[in-house]
Amino acid sequence: MNTPLLELRNAGKVFGGGGMFNKRLVAALHGFSLVIDNDQPKITAIVGESGSGKSTMANLLLGFETPTSGAVLYKGKDLHRSSKSEMRAFRRDVQAVFQDPFGVYNSFYKVDHVLTMPIAKFKLARSKTEERQLIEGALRAVGLKPEETLGRYPHQLSGGQRQRTMVARTLLLRPKVIIADEPVSMVDASLRVTVLRNLLQLKRDFGISLIYITHDLATAYQISDQIMVLHRGEVVEAGHPEQVVKHPQHEYTKLLISSIPLPDPEHVWGEGMSGGDEAPVTPADPTQDAFATRNGH
Repeated sequence: MNTPLLELRNAGKVFGGGGMFNKRLVAALHGFSLVIDNDQPKITAIVGESGSGKSTMANLLLGFETPTSGAVLYKGKDLHRSSKSEMRAFRRDVQAVFQDPFGVYNSFYKVDHVLTMPIAKFKLARSKTEERQLIEGALRAVGLKPEETLGRYPHQLSGGQRQRTMVARTLLLRPKVIIADEPVSMVDASLRVTVLRNLLQLKRDFGISLIYITHDLATAYQISDQIMVLHRGEVVEAGHPEQVVKHPQHEYTKLLISSIPLPDPEHVWGEGMSGGDEAPVTPADPTQDAFATRNGH
């Protein structure tokens, strides 16, 4: 049996209780287990509302937090007992794409800086020419034109361009897994499909596993191989997207599904508005299946 690349084994994280005025303990995550295989790339969606423990789980996987209980294992070894060389390998194998692409950039540098830094750090190119070729190839792989991206400052790019540039940055390192924490929540709706297509492409074309962290069950259903539903730090439901979405067992999962707004093809935009008043909003019918069709079926 192959050793998993990355594993959370019964991991828990408790915050608080560290000072005279902060004695309250908060269990952000407990009993969480996840295995990411080394040779079978897949997309696992972690779904839940704010405060469900999603970001805590991501920080444990990335090594930013130490678990209070359980363990984070990289290639079978406790991540927090790794040597310097092992941590360097981990930092290349496990990459992240965060919610706010603008927050990752330094506004004083052109966007080229976030692409040249990993190449220099991990010695990926032997010359400036090779460096340029790597960068241009990565940008084209995520649907960006180098001539329209390089040489610009972050504020000169759209949110979608900044986010796709960060996906290109991770691609330069050819990681084994990417942890994407709400990667499309701050991107315009018209660009979400493009970014999600890029993430799917990483698995299909480059064999990269993806941990897709989101509050949006609809996109999780569309792109993932497995869904895990988190509620108050616990996994309340997990399985294949078809099973979780179409045959939910837990009341929280049912609530997430019923909260997805459904389009009304009979409603004409602007109908019912007068004198500048807003049109009444009709809530989605919770008895309807928001995912009755998938891929045209």
